[in-house]
Amino acid sequence: MSVTDQLSDKAKPEPEADEAGRLPLPAGEGAGYERLYAWLVPVAILAAWEMAARAGWLSRLFFPAPSEIIRTLVRLMGSGELPRHIAISLQRIVLGFAAGAVPGVVVGLAMGWSRPTRRLLDPLVGALYPLPRLALFPLIMIIFGIGEASKVVTIAIGVFFPALINAMAGVRGIHEAYFEVARSYGAQPWKVFRRVVLPGSMPMVLAGLRLSLGLSLLLVIGVEFISSRTGLGAFLWLAWETFRTEYVYAGLFVAAALGAAFAYILRLAEHRLLPWAEGLFHR
Repeated sequence: MSVTDQLSDKAKPEPEADEAGRLPLPAGEGAGYERLYAWLVPVAILAAWEMAARAGWLSRLFFPAPSEIIRTLVRLMGSGELPRHIAISLQRIVLGFAAGAVPGVVVGLAMGWSRPTRRLLDPLVGALYPLPRLALFPLIMIIFGIGEASKVVTIAIGVFFPALINAMAGVRGIHEAYFEVARSYGAQPWKVFRRVVLPGSMPMVLAGLRLSLGLSLLLVIGVEFISSRTGLGAFLWLAWETFRTEYVYAGLFVAAALGAAFAYILRLAEHRLLPWAEGLFHR
């Protein structure tokens, strides 16, 4: 090793140990271990479940082996039965989410920015938000009928309030100094909204959209339980009525996969729209 290399090695700062005296892992190595740890518990549970089912310690009527559930899921996907139900549920989710979350964000931003608007609408929001969405479904069916409209409206009402409340909280969380600086430079209200309100509230807005999207999946399954012959909820209900437990587990697996996919899509949106707020989501 040359003298220059030795000097450069000596110039490198030594890694600092944490409170427990442990040195940090090399770059990239920590992420790999974290991914490994994230899979350890699910894999261990599935392996124990499989062994218990095969050994007869668990009743296969209520707890079929994971391998049997996977075979059922592959068969249902291959036959096209489950994809058809998934597509119908996704269509209802997209329509309900668009009809509820977008107005919720708009109204929430307006309530957070305008005190008169907040004073006018806040009592109404406080009264309507605690109402159970599925409890409103019979009334919504009376008004909109038993077709697709009532299901979409129920989802829209459900996702409206989380989007609104988070958007309002995002605007109200912006420090007053930012507004004072914008006004001192003579910024017009529209420019204040575009340069201060939108960027400052966007982390909370996206958090509200994540909550709303997850809630839309819960609501679509709930309304399909009650009033539908198609969709993922109807598939699960029929599987329960016919006591095909492996079908129930397959449907629940699909619902969990959809929830994970929704969360992943919105995390990608957060990374692209808010690169400056990376630390807010990964502490």
